[in-house]
Amino acid sequence: MSIYVVTLQCVDRPGIVLAASSAIVSVGGNIVENDQFTDPVTSQFCMRTRFETDAEDLDEVRNAIVAALAPFAPRLRIRLESSRRRALVMVSQYDHCLAELLYRRDSGDLPLDIVAVVSNHADCAELSARYGVPYFEIPVTASTKSSAEDELRELLTRFDVDFVILARYMQVLSASLCAELTGRAVNIHHSFLPGFAGARPYHQAYERGVKLIGATAHFVTAELDEGPIIDQDVVRVTHARRPEDLVIQGRDVERTVLARAVYLIAEDRVALVGQRTVVFSQ
Repeated sequence: MSIYVVTLQCVDRPGIVLAASSAIVSVGGNIVENDQFTDPVTSQFCMRTRFETDAEDLDEVRNAIVAALAPFAPRLRIRLESSRRRALVMVSQYDHCLAELLYRRDSGDLPLDIVAVVSNHADCAELSARYGVPYFEIPVTASTKSSAEDELRELLTRFDVDFVILARYMQVLSASLCAELTGRAVNIHHSFLPGFAGARPYHQAYERGVKLIGATAHFVTAELDEGPIIDQDVVRVTHARRPEDLVIQGRDVERTVLARAVYLIAEDRVALVGQRTVVFSQ
């Protein structure tokens, strides 16, 4: 049996589920998982359906579903579950998030193809090579930022990248590139922003005696660290923790939250609705 994943988003109205399920039945499909939600603010209907069928021709299945749903003009994606999403990871010098993603991919916990790593430093080249992933060092300065982003665009095309993961990449992407990657780039940051912006956030947190530290994974937008949130988590800390301890705990949360967000995207479980997300958790 072939397993397909269908996601759609459109203005809510009667008949969407009927049309989708009828099309699936028409290709001999059996629905094994379905999630749906209508956003009360925008009236956007979001649905993720996973089904099995003897039909192995993706075009045949796609044509049937597209034709049935055409009256609703949805944003529609259909893929074989075995056809994994392709991601490019961007990193600077901290390697903990990249290491977590590569490990989970190799252990089978992350249904994703990491096709390339891009960095503005050479620090993570050995780690990338260890996992057999091509590594591209693209230095970035104020004068080379535009050409560096053009190099990145070329790699996105060359490797047929579905989405980009900023795994502690410490450069700000231009507004134009953010616009091009709308809904296709995820970032991780410590949840202190904007309260503890700038350098050494964990040291700032220590000085203020925080009792919670955490991380947020979000879609990238031109508004720095203000994109639609995909996943978050926190851990408790006490007055006895030193700044170095907060850094260690913070990195643990960062790697876990980013990996969780990437997993959700890889399984087509995240829908972007304005400034918010709809997340169909497993």
